[in-house]
Amino acid sequence: MKRVPKPVFFIVALLILAFSFTAIFGVSYYTGDNKNTVLKGIGDIRWGIDIRGGVEATFKPANNYDATDEQLESAKSIIELRMISQGITDYELYADRNSDRIIVRFPWKSDETEFNAVNAIEEISSTANLTFRPGKSYESTDVGSDGEYIYKTPTGDTATVLMDGSAVENAEAQYYQDDSGKAQYVVSLTLNEEGAKTFEEITTTYLNQTVSIWMDDIMLSAPTVQATITDGKAQISGSFTAKEATELAQKINAGALPFQLETANYGNISATLGENALTAMAYAAVVAFILIALIMIIFYRLPGFIAIIALIGQMGLTVAAVSGYFPAFPSFTMTLPGIAGMILSIGMGVDCNVITAERIKEELRGGRTLDGALDKGSKSSLSAIIDGNMTVVIVSIILMLVFGPSNILSFIFGESTTGTIYAFGYTLLVGVISNFIMGIFFSRLMLRSIAGIKPLRKNWLFGGAKNEK
Repeated sequence: MKRVPKPVFFIVALLILAFSFTAIFGVSYYTGDNKNTVLKGIGDIRWGIDIRGGVEATFKPANNYDATDEQLESAKSIIELRMISQGITDYELYADRNSDRIIVRFPWKSDETEFNAVNAIEEISSTANLTFRPGKSYESTDVGSDGEYIYKTPTGDTATVLMDGSAVENAEAQYYQDDSGKAQYVVSLTLNEEGAKTFEEITTTYLNQTVSIWMDDIMLSAPTVQATITDGKAQISGSFTAKEATELAQKINAGALPFQLETANYGNISATLGENALTAMAYAAVVAFILIALIMIIFYRLPGFIAIIALIGQMGLTVAAVSGYFPAFPSFTMTLPGIAGMILSIGMGVDCNVITAERIKEELRGGRTLDGALDKGSKSSLSAIIDGNMTVVIVSIILMLVFGPSNILSFIFGESTTGTIYAFGYTLLVGVISNFIMGIFFSRLMLRSIAGIKPLRKNWLFGGAKNEK
């Protein structure tokens, strides 16, 4: 057996524990009353309707507008796109063509404290009509929650629209440091070919003049055109916070609705599991993990102890893939089936370590040396572990493809199945992948490393008989 340096166990174990701690609890700090999240944790997960409740709303075209079936479907698609872009997968969305109504149900935000249905509805139903206008004349002012003035309703020459949001190909939140070292957040726009030509004409005509940028009837920014822009790249600045810049970019990317929506009726949806369900599940998880840890250590000793570290890493990696800890994997709604998928994958992680530990124990009792037992036991258990996990991977992928946000079976089973079953498939897949990383690679790395520590090179510590050294 190829030896692994002794310090590797301590380095890997500390890295796994540190990563798992940050993935589960997150990392954040406060600037005054504002919370700044560095790394997301469980507290940043958006829980499903079944766990935390949510909002139900019925939308209709404003001003008695008679929407066509195509327009109604377009509005439904844009609302769906907005929810998906915000990581909301547990939703129900229906378009009633006979009465020109769109019905939607979706869960609360993870940081929602006031449970204001009106604000939640505005998040997905706003028209997000972006316009570029000459000058910066406005009709009225208001004061925002941050104490800053909000300029509303364009008037005079500013009522003229030079270009609208349909010219925008992509919007992205970015930041830079100004001369004082303070972070400034902006929304960078990439214009399509037609929009780039129009914007070049605008910046040529209004060179050294003000061209204001508006979202609906609110002025976002009023920059002075300092040069002719020919490459189709523009920026919106307006003293944004990171959250405001991100939300604005998402609204622009989601596109403008084909007609203005108004809320026909709305209401709150109670959690089917009750308000204390999450707390009860958390306590149950802690108790279950302690019992599993005790059983693994009693029956398998050192391999059991290492298995517990690997399981902690598996849980941390699974939570990280759900919460948005990794920028490449955006957060999504966690439903009860999603939690079930996570629990099932952790159970498979325990099974993976049990198989390996049992194989090592059998080899030791068969008379092999410690190094030989570790080598043979690890190899003989690998094929069984891979076979068992690969079947689950295939099933998880099928569930995600069939019950994802856009799929043909929604017409058969209904939209309500998409988010819940998709969450089950996703957490199950992520959990199995985490098991391969932690339960197979890192646990075996730690096992071979700790076997090189002389005081611990006793067969009984690895499952052999107590009189064996």
